[in-house]
Amino acid sequence: MSDETKSEQPAAEADHEPPAGAETSAVWTGGAEPIAYTASAGWIVLRKKEKPAAEIFSVSYVADAADTDRPVMFVFNGGPGASSAYLHVGAVGPQRVAFPPDGTLPELPPRLVQNESSWLAFADLVFVDPVGTGFSRVIEPDKNDGKDDKKDDAPDPKEYFGWKRDLESLCEFMGRWLSSRGRWGSPIFIAGESYGGYRVGRLVKMLQETAGIGLNGAILISPALEIASLAGTDYDVVPWVDLVPTMAAAAAHHGRSRAFAAGTPLDDVLREGEAFATGDFASFLARGASMEPPERERILTRLADLIGLPRDLVARAEGRITIRVFTRELLRDERKVLGLYDATLTVTDPFPDRDPFAGPDPTLSGFSPAYTMGINRLLRSEIGVETDREYELLSYEVNRAWKDDTEAPAFQPAPGATDDFRYGMSLNPHLKAFITHGRYDLVTPYYASDRLRNLMRLDADTAGRLTVRHFGGGHMFYAWEASRHDFSAAIAAFVADALT
Repeated sequence: MSDETKSEQPAAEADHEPPAGAETSAVWTGGAEPIAYTASAGWIVLRKKEKPAAEIFSVSYVADAADTDRPVMFVFNGGPGASSAYLHVGAVGPQRVAFPPDGTLPELPPRLVQNESSWLAFADLVFVDPVGTGFSRVIEPDKNDGKDDKKDDAPDPKEYFGWKRDLESLCEFMGRWLSSRGRWGSPIFIAGESYGGYRVGRLVKMLQETAGIGLNGAILISPALEIASLAGTDYDVVPWVDLVPTMAAAAAHHGRSRAFAAGTPLDDVLREGEAFATGDFASFLARGASMEPPERERILTRLADLIGLPRDLVARAEGRITIRVFTRELLRDERKVLGLYDATLTVTDPFPDRDPFAGPDPTLSGFSPAYTMGINRLLRSEIGVETDREYELLSYEVNRAWKDDTEAPAFQPAPGATDDFRYGMSLNPHLKAFITHGRYDLVTPYYASDRLRNLMRLDADTAGRLTVRHFGGGHMFYAWEASRHDFSAAIAAFVADALT
């Protein structure tokens, strides 16, 4: 570790020495102009009652010619329990895992290549691994230190695995990073994917109102803005409405739609899916058994034709087709299962006789080795991080331990992000935001954000500061080469606009 890196450790961390970081210099050659930069990897210590409580690992890419006018972009993924590796080596960092142009799984081991779509072209980048992900960990108390700390002061290994504490930890990290780098005068942007998009929605309020960190821009990638609407029941309407356009698109993509001729433009498919979902289908879901049988028959038949499933299967489910049923049944006769995170991708069903489906998801499970191998090679071999810790790409332990730590009253649903997002946009009249999805994502369907945007009651000025745009592909739509290029160009224009 260089003397410069050592000097960046805050003095207050003297009572706890985090692992040694690493630093290297390189040149990004993926853009129109080469950019010399310094890559720094290391840990920042979070504190509770002035005592070390957790270590957050991050990787920063700072242009050598950067000054305080150059934007800083904090980037994280979701889960909860996911590291930042997906965006780091998938879309945003100066190097990326080389995926085929159609976003399918690359041959292993994966190649790291210059990322021609890196956001380093217009911002310094900080990839953040929340506590429990990547190399970030809770600091366990030393049982042999001879101190008699009160039990309540001892770190809880799962303290950071909750709605509120997670957000507070990111606020603390960002403030400490800005202080250690002398970048409080720089324009600040935040970008998060999936649950990370939920984080962004809530941080738009918390960072500005509580942490005193003003924002220039917020980027929500495949966000889950309202957690409660992700899983539908027999008594819900909204979750089922949100899924129909994406299911219709997937059915058309695989040639199984009975509502559209082959070659129908995707925009036409989505437009019809949205109109049906918010019209006849929403009425059907809300009215239930009170709807006359002929009308029910017509709507269920139309739904089956749109999403390409057998009419009797759709009728038995009363139109409420879960994403797992849809991905298993659409191509069952070919023994193929669709990806939940990208419904254009398929995997052979290894257990076609078993219910429920017991095979792998071609996206989340299939991509994991490529991202795990890619990020470990980048961190350990190229940047030079030396640690015995395992890099937690996606921690199911964190995911299972996630809790509501908001002390909310009984029966209150999981806190959503949309209200905080609206609050933050109102708080800062200069803040601009960008919401984006992949059109084939069944886990966080694009129409959920479209619907919420239309319910936000935005005035003309605020509406003009919010961009909503979607791309081909799934949850990680940047795996598609064309979408990655278009996405990067759109964010470059967004950042430039936010700085004017």
